[in-house]
Amino acid sequence: MHIVVTIDVPDLDQGIAFYRDALGFEERVRPLPNFVIMTNGKARIGLMQKDAGTRPAHGSDDFRNYARHWTPVHADFHVEEFEETLAAIVRAGRRAEQKAGGGALPDSPSAAIPSDMVFV
Repeated sequence: MHIVVTIDVPDLDQGIAFYRDALGFEERVRPLPNFVIMTNGKARIGLMQKDAGTRPAHGSDDFRNYARHWTPVHADFHVEEFEETLAAIVRAGRRAEQKAGGGALPDSPSAAIPSDMVFV
């Protein structure tokens, strides 16, 4: 089984640049003008451009909001060089809201919770 997480972004080119420059993903295929699949090793994500203020589903009373918000789903990116990757994320204009060392799982020695990995 393979799981692909698709992330809504308000600007596809900015989203591609962030995941490329900060996390090393490469664009693999663009099956639609507003959708791209990116990979980094065995990791695969989708980025889909969806305008802020649009409804996330037909019949929903909610609207897309790219400001910091709570969601029941989040994606974890496990990387070999944690400090270097975190520095790249910060250089890309984001900030770490929390940082903790010594993860409980093998291959996850540190963790950071970025507060603003969305594009506003």
